[in-house]
Amino acid sequence: MKTKLATVIIALFMVQAATAQFHLGIKGGANVTKVDGKSFNQAFRYGYHIGGFAEIGISPKFRIVPEVLFNQYSTTLDSNYKEIYQNVISSDQSKVKLNYLSIPILLDYKLLGPIHLQAGPQVGILMDQSRTFLQNGGDAFKHGDFSMLGGVQLNLAKLRITGRYIIGLNNINDIDNQDQWKSQAVQLSVGLAL
Repeated sequence: MKTKLATVIIALFMVQAATAQFHLGIKGGANVTKVDGKSFNQAFRYGYHIGGFAEIGISPKFRIVPEVLFNQYSTTLDSNYKEIYQNVISSDQSKVKLNYLSIPILLDYKLLGPIHLQAGPQVGILMDQSRTFLQNGGDAFKHGDFSMLGGVQLNLAKLRITGRYIIGLNNINDIDNQDQWKSQAVQLSVGLAL
């Protein structure tokens, strides 16, 4: 009896998976970012992102859209940085590039025609170029950035044009607790569903 029930459940799951809309795709674009905190210049800086996505249809109006993106965030240190962290910085370098492996999981709602609204959480793992991918993954909770994002996407046949706002929710300062550092970004991208 249990075997028949398991077979029926698996068959129903396979039918649902076969009839659901499912697409894989690639995307890339520009990041306009800043890090808030006393130590940083409050101006936005430019970076980029590149990666892939999946679109999993769960109803005629809703989809789940997981993505895996390499994100580069750029920022500029303010003159206050040397005053607050005298023993940490040893050079006159004022530009900082943060490389993240970002994993957003979005709920996509088809609003009208090609216009889709998207929102959801994003986990970012700070990548250290001197370490392997698996070593970086082990530090996800220590050197990670948890964010929420929302935006609009235009689906024009297989072309995806996206604009979104990302706000960091946790403190990314791992030096000490003197200053809270939080990221913000506007992301503009073009993708292609395969």
